[in-house]
Order: sequence, then structure tokens, then C-alpha cells
Amino acid sequence: MSAPSDRPAAGHAAAAGSGSGAVPAASGGPVRWEKTFALKVLADMVRIRRMEERCAELYGKQKIRGFLHLYIGEEAVAAGSLNALRADDNLVATYREHGHALVRGLSMNAIMAEMYGKQEGCARGRGGSMHLFDRATRLYGGNAIVGGGLPLATGLALADSMLGRRALTACYFGDGAVAEGAFHESLNLAALWKLPVLFCCENNLYAMGTAIDRYESQTDLCVKASSYGLPATRIDGMDVVAVREATQAAAEFVRDGGGPMFLEFRTYRFRAHSMFDAELYRTKAEVEAWKTRGPIHSFTARLKAQGTLSEEEFLAIDAAAQAEVDRAVAFAEAGTWEPIEDLARDLLTPAAAGSPGAPA
Repeated sequence: MSAPSDRPAAGHAAAAGSGSGAVPAASGGPVRWEKTFALKVLADMVRIRRMEERCAELYGKQKIRGFLHLYIGEEAVAAGSLNALRADDNLVATYREHGHALVRGLSMNAIMAEMYGKQEGCARGRGGSMHLFDRATRLYGGNAIVGGGLPLATGLALADSMLGRRALTACYFGDGAVAEGAFHESLNLAALWKLPVLFCCENNLYAMGTAIDRYESQTDLCVKASSYGLPATRIDGMDVVAVREATQAAAEFVRDGGGPMFLEFRTYRFRAHSMFDAELYRTKAEVEAWKTRGPIHSFTARLKAQGTLSEEEFLAIDAAAQAEVDRAVAFAEAGTWEPIEDLARDLLTPAAAGSPGAPA
């Protein structure tokens, strides 16, 4: 079985990208984590990669339908940041949320069944790829509308503030969402009321398919966020160590009453925006250049260099991820379709006993 495919093709070196900017240099420093935790974070990234690769195959076979947005290349953001949060924190994500759901603790079985549209899925098959939801892990979407999760996250944080919960809401969104009015309204209210929101921008430089310098007059997204009085920091989103450490510090600031904070994770997706995207807006050479910063092989190399990881241990992690994916696909294949008679279920809230219109 081949290794996760974020290594560049032969002959491609790290080079400047298109109008979206140059490929950042790798840090390459030591990883000062306990071995168990380091391997757990690595395993999270490998699990995401293997699941997403299989999803692409299943989409080609029409097992998964509708829209499908893969997270390949961006794994360090979810694996690093979510491993810095607590179980009682809220999570709001975009339609590219499979990795977030997996790291958050949803079973791969429930995720895969949901993408198949089976009722054993985490949203009973009604949400599909773009609307993963799980109350138990406090995952409030999977939100298909660009920027749609921002007001929701602000509202969740307001509720926690009013209830006196010492928790935060981590809201993930892409660079394209920064152009939406909901971004500005949400950051303004969160700052005004000092709400416990951690705004996490996964800036992959192209939104849906347009280079950031072609749709933003101000391409420094931290400047936009700081205009509302939020502390704002840019992080190398291809470096899982940098992501985790920055998120941990930011989470402590927010949780301790400092108000909202904005983190910009500079990352890059190796696959198309969605399975319908012809990728006419960037060159193959640019993609290959960014693959030199692939989060999985970069982190693996650092761990091996300091003696924390052996090749045998990596292969075992990869094999476990492959086996988990196989089980999830089998679970989804064996799942059941929602009965036709339940089609209108949940469209209306059942009337409470004794209220007008309730059954006698």
C-alpha cells in the first residue's frame, strides 16, 4: 500500500505559487511532545487522508453523491487545532468538515454512513457530506452556506456566556467567507460583547476557485479581523506543531475571558475545491510545489529525525487507518435507507400535549 500522497512528484521543488504567494519554508524544529500524543496527532492526519482518498474513489463509483469537498493537504489544521480544545467546547465547521468530525470523536462508521445517505449516519443520512452534525461531541455542522457558521458560532458563544459556561466555540471557515457580510457582523458582535469565540480561518488561498488577490483588496486577513479589536495571528497551517501550539495559547486566552480571537491558518488543498472543479485557476507546478510542505510527510520526517517514530510504527499507523476505512465502508454498505413514510419527519415540531392542535 502506498504512503499518503502528499509527497511532490519528482523534479518539482518548492517555488513561488501564483498570485496567491510563495510556498512558506518549513520550520523543521524538534517536536517537544510526549511520544504517545505525537503519534496520536500523526494518526489523526493519516486517518483523515485515508478516509478522504477512499471517499474520492467512492464518489467515482456513485456510492457518495451530491457535492464532495476533500480535505487532502489541510489535515494539519484539524489535527493540530482540535487536539488543543476540550470536549466541552463547541465546534462549528464548513462543508469541508470530514476531518474535523473525525478528530472531534465521531466514528468513521457514522461519518461514512452519513455520506452514503444511510440512516445509520450521524445525521440519519439527511445531511450528507456537507452537513455532518453530532450533538454528543458538540459538533454543530457541517454548514454548506459560505460564512453560514459564523453567526451560529457567535450565538453559541453568547449562550455559553449567559449560562456561565467556561467553554469556547471554535468556528472554522475559509478565506472566501471573509468576503461575506456575516463575517463582519459576527466579529463585530463577538468583540463588542467579548464572547468566547475562537475564529479559525482556514486560508487555502483560493476560496472556491479564485486567487485571494483577485477578490480581496486587503489580502492580509489578520488586518481585517484586527479592525474589530480582535487579537489576530497568522500560523503556518501546514505545520501541525505550530497549529496546535497557537490554538492552545489562543484557547486559553478566550476561555479566560479575554474575548474572541482570530487565527489565520495558511494552508493549501492538494485536490480540487470539489469533485466538480476543473482547477483551471492554478497550475500543476504550483500544487506540486506546495506538496513539498505536505503535513503528513513533513511531520513524519521530524519525528523520525529525532527518534520518536520508526518506519515500522508509521506503517502500523497507516495499516490501522486503512483497516478503519475498510470497516467504515462495510458499515455504510450494510446500512439502511430511511423509510419513505418518514420523509416528512422533523419538518414540523410535534405539538406539545394539551396545546392547540395536539392530539386529544
